[in-house]
Amino acid sequence: MTDHNRVGTTVLGYPRIGPDRELKKAVERYWAGRIDEAELNEVARGLRVDTWRRLAGAGLNSVPSNTFSFYDQVLDASVLFGALPSRFTGLGLSPVDTYFAAARGVQEAPALEMTKWFDTNYHYLVPELGPDTAFTLAGSKPLDEFREARAAGVVTRPVLVGPVTYLLLAKAASGAPEDFRPLDLLESLLGAYTELLAQLHAEGVPWVQLDEPAFAADRTQDELDALATAYRVLGGLTDRPRLLVAGYFGALGDGLGVLARSPIDALAVDLVTDPAAVRAVAAEGALRDKEVVAGVVDGRNIWRVDVDAALAKAATLLGTAGSVSVSTSCSLLHVPYTVDVETGIDPRVRGWLAFAEQKVDEVVLLGAALAEGTEAVADRLAAARAATADRAGAADLRDDRVRARLDSLRPEHSVRGDYARRAQAQRQTLGLPPLPTTTIGSFPQTAEVRKARAAFRAGTIDGDTYQTAMRAEIEKVIRLQEELGLDVLVHGEPERNDMVQYFAEQLNGFAATEHGWVQSYGSRCVRPPILYGDVSRPEPMTVRWASYAQSLTSKPVKGMLTAPVTILAWSFVRDDQPLGDTARQVALAIRDEVHDLESAGIRIIQVDEPALRELLPLRAAEHAAYFDWAVASFRLATSGIADSTQIHTHMCYSEFGDILPAIDAIDADVTSIEAARSRMEVLEDLAAGGFGRGVGPGVYDIHSPRVPDTDEVSALLRKALDAVPADRLWVNPDCGLKTRGYAEVEPSLSNLVTATGQVRAELTD
Repeated sequence: MTDHNRVGTTVLGYPRIGPDRELKKAVERYWAGRIDEAELNEVARGLRVDTWRRLAGAGLNSVPSNTFSFYDQVLDASVLFGALPSRFTGLGLSPVDTYFAAARGVQEAPALEMTKWFDTNYHYLVPELGPDTAFTLAGSKPLDEFREARAAGVVTRPVLVGPVTYLLLAKAASGAPEDFRPLDLLESLLGAYTELLAQLHAEGVPWVQLDEPAFAADRTQDELDALATAYRVLGGLTDRPRLLVAGYFGALGDGLGVLARSPIDALAVDLVTDPAAVRAVAAEGALRDKEVVAGVVDGRNIWRVDVDAALAKAATLLGTAGSVSVSTSCSLLHVPYTVDVETGIDPRVRGWLAFAEQKVDEVVLLGAALAEGTEAVADRLAAARAATADRAGAADLRDDRVRARLDSLRPEHSVRGDYARRAQAQRQTLGLPPLPTTTIGSFPQTAEVRKARAAFRAGTIDGDTYQTAMRAEIEKVIRLQEELGLDVLVHGEPERNDMVQYFAEQLNGFAATEHGWVQSYGSRCVRPPILYGDVSRPEPMTVRWASYAQSLTSKPVKGMLTAPVTILAWSFVRDDQPLGDTARQVALAIRDEVHDLESAGIRIIQVDEPALRELLPLRAAEHAAYFDWAVASFRLATSGIADSTQIHTHMCYSEFGDILPAIDAIDADVTSIEAARSRMEVLEDLAAGGFGRGVGPGVYDIHSPRVPDTDEVSALLRKALDAVPADRLWVNPDCGLKTRGYAEVEPSLSNLVTATGQVRAELTD
């Protein structure tokens, strides 16, 4: 029988895309007009009900709800509290189409800005707020889902983005006064939360979870005061459910004491990212009358839990808190559904893994051990111990040749020549015009391309047939770029399933999943590979495709690679050695590929590092150590080549101001950066920081179906020229074009080329 006075065993959230990506497929069918809203809602309802029943059936005492979203939970909060900008609400669309317009944009209304959710590969839609924003309870989604779950036989715990984190993640709307801060709106937002909590209480909701991960980062006293105010107000309400406040992704720092002293009922702490939180919680006497929800099962990585270490952490809290429950460190949104379907992974490696379903079982097991004693679940604990011991003792994870090679490296192996000399050599070799135009790498992956790749993987077509199909697609992409008038071409990447998985499948030390899908944003899903051992490159990975593309044109074709930090960030990475050591191993493999591309005559090589900001620690005290190994790994991967070979990199959907020194230090010749949604904001930071190499700020947002017109692109280019001299400015989209269709891509690129021609003419005049 569930005790609704306690949280008990729980998880802080769960995947929502469906085990077979049912939500992704339904949403995209809706966007394409192939199903109506009723069919879309039926798919969503089925996924929600199945999740609630699975979690309750697995033995969790408390099941979260309102973790489902058609696109993003922060966007859901903006809709719930009536905070969408008028450019969307004034379109006259239905509620669901207004929602998707804010997420993706429409021709007459650019989408909300999108950026990374703290240090994860999940993306959220940034709220745009101004002094005239008036929060109201404009929706009923949390209440509706609670009722839906109750009708399915499950009493749930609605989950909401906490009010302070919501405001700290927001940005000031265009036209807001310079001294305006979204945090100034706290009183108004708390009024809307108060109304919602009263409705949930009246409905019989026992608990509500409010997520405040923003306090895992450095915060000012003013922001800590806002946290204190928020939970003094919300905790002091009489008509409310019990409040569980969840902090995750790191140490809560001073926020721990603020929340402990507030009149909330429970506090969830991340004991995986921040093991020292055990001592901090124990020292916080104000928690003696509260429940502490111990996040001892890793919500972000896929290794089985060390049950003894987890139990020790949770048991240490007994006696220092009113009660102790067991949970995941954060939402399980960041891991796949189940390892049971991964029949293609080596059985031994598979035995080391725990995806979402297995993590729920681990939480239930640990909860039982904590509540009933280890003897009650001795057999299950023994099986878990055997799995972790087997991984710890796996000697074949080590490659002595890789380690010896790293030990032999000297500092000069990670240094290129002077940039001015390189730039001169590259101008002479490449002969490009001012404002050279290019794309980021991928072109639309048509149904025919995906079908050919799947057939080759399944063995229904042979290698020659597959290569013929890929070559035909590459030639089509090259010819299209020549017709459009782009200056630097790409081969389009038809052979690649994903910019990380493609390389992981060809490197030793990785395993690839078949069904391990994880949501990145909206309907975009990825299958992060599993990096479990020492990394090396058996043979070239991209040379034949780049060489073939270059043979088709006299224009330069970029070789396309993924850089070490991004390969780590978008994989599930081994946790038995420092990340920096693993990054250096990956860097050696990429370095070999860079050299082979250069030897094959490729004179521009793009080594994408979009996750450089993503892995940045949330606390400033840890930044320097991270930058040391992150920058060193990129430089190791891209050094040892001729001055005339131009190295590009690409970064997207991040707060770049935090990593400007690192962008400079990686020493790429050209850096392309997402900038369209933020209207070139990053360029002011680059200019102020004295950045002196090539820059390609994105001039159109590829994550939206809208086609930017020539005037829009021209205006962005002129704005870019205010910060970057013409001889260093490149013109490109925000990101790769893989997820778009040719009906959008061709006119967008045509407008990009036309706009560039107009601005070039103005420069000449």
